[in-house]
Amino acid sequence: MCDSLVFCRLRTHRRPLADRTFMPRLPLDASNLPLLLLYGLMLPVTAMVPVLPDFTAQRFPGLGQFASHLFMSINMIGALIGAPIAGLLSDRLGRRKALAVLALLLNGATLLGIAWAYARAETYGLLLGLRFVEGFAHMSALSLLMALGADSAGKAGLGARMGAVGASISLGVASGAPLGGFIGGINPLWVPIGGGVLSILLAVAGFMYLRDADATRQRPRLAMAEIVHTLRSRQQLLVPLAFSFADRLTVGFIVSTLSLYLGLVIGFDARQIGLAMAAFLVPFSLLTYPAGHLSRHWNPLAMMVSGSVLYGIFLAVLGFLPGESIMTAMAVGGVIAALMYAPSLVLAAQYGGEDCRASALAAFNMAGSLGFAAGPLLSSALLAVFGLVLAAPYPAVFVCIGAIEVVLAVVVLVMVRRGRLAAVGGQTSVEGRTQ
Repeated sequence: MCDSLVFCRLRTHRRPLADRTFMPRLPLDASNLPLLLLYGLMLPVTAMVPVLPDFTAQRFPGLGQFASHLFMSINMIGALIGAPIAGLLSDRLGRRKALAVLALLLNGATLLGIAWAYARAETYGLLLGLRFVEGFAHMSALSLLMALGADSAGKAGLGARMGAVGASISLGVASGAPLGGFIGGINPLWVPIGGGVLSILLAVAGFMYLRDADATRQRPRLAMAEIVHTLRSRQQLLVPLAFSFADRLTVGFIVSTLSLYLGLVIGFDARQIGLAMAAFLVPFSLLTYPAGHLSRHWNPLAMMVSGSVLYGIFLAVLGFLPGESIMTAMAVGGVIAALMYAPSLVLAAQYGGEDCRASALAAFNMAGSLGFAAGPLLSSALLAVFGLVLAAPYPAVFVCIGAIEVVLAVVVLVMVRRGRLAAVGGQTSVEGRTQ
């Protein structure tokens, strides 16, 4: 018997202990949390760029150019290994959240380790080893969070969702470098410390609020060999992978050869070079999300192909423009880049399918990383070759890099015309709209 009517009602309506939660309420839709985590994840990556000399030649006197550049390159090698492992494990286990949290924790721990090595270590090799692990953890977390973002596309559709994913990544990239320059100007040690603490906080937020999509948890599990076979059978996936490689190759060209060209030939100082990069990155970051929305109504493949042609023309013309036109041209290039980056993300997520989406996005990131690594190598080689026969070799290099984008777009267009990109493995035809 109940002693009072009020007590009876309280006891009747009390929820079981297993249904209660003691966590604070998330101040935003949980489905948008992967976007916030992606933005935070990208900040430490580009924040390390302004303090590169402090962590290499200035910390370890006597380092050559190759050893100094290895600080950035070995991070990319770790990323190339981390992406496929994370993608395959995620699609095999259906546990994106747990793997993403672990990757964020590892990323934070290695950044703090880099700070310790900068302050205490006597050997450069230890610092490089930590950078390798950081690259592994970063790319693992990136691929998993991108998959989590795609899984929660909801009513807005995959196009809008991948546009938002791309915008989060590009905004993080655009914000990280100036933030790193500001913090590193006070003390370079604070850059990896801040990045490590941020990554651990992101892991805590992910543990508390991230959720695996119901479809991911409930679908049948594929063995890793089956996942690889399935991806290989979806030949359409090669299209966004090829564009990812080419697009990131041009980014590698922009951050290396273009920066040298602006300083050595045009005569820009460091501030003007930074403004030129900002003129490109700001519209690119802001327009990636609207471009994703457009891909719901326009053919994403057509957007990617036409955007690549325009982007190639932009790069080719850039080497012939006078200094006073550079800023305007860079802003136009940023707009074009957004129009082709968002559709490539959409197509990678679409062609990967729900069963292999994390692995497909991991392959997309791997292709991009390879392209980024190839960009400076190819452009420097072209510069050396043209320097033997031309008094002004830079414009010819610009034309060659731009031609890569145009040729790739033409090849894909010819394949579409000949029906070589018909639906494969039940995927939507490339001539249809992405919903």
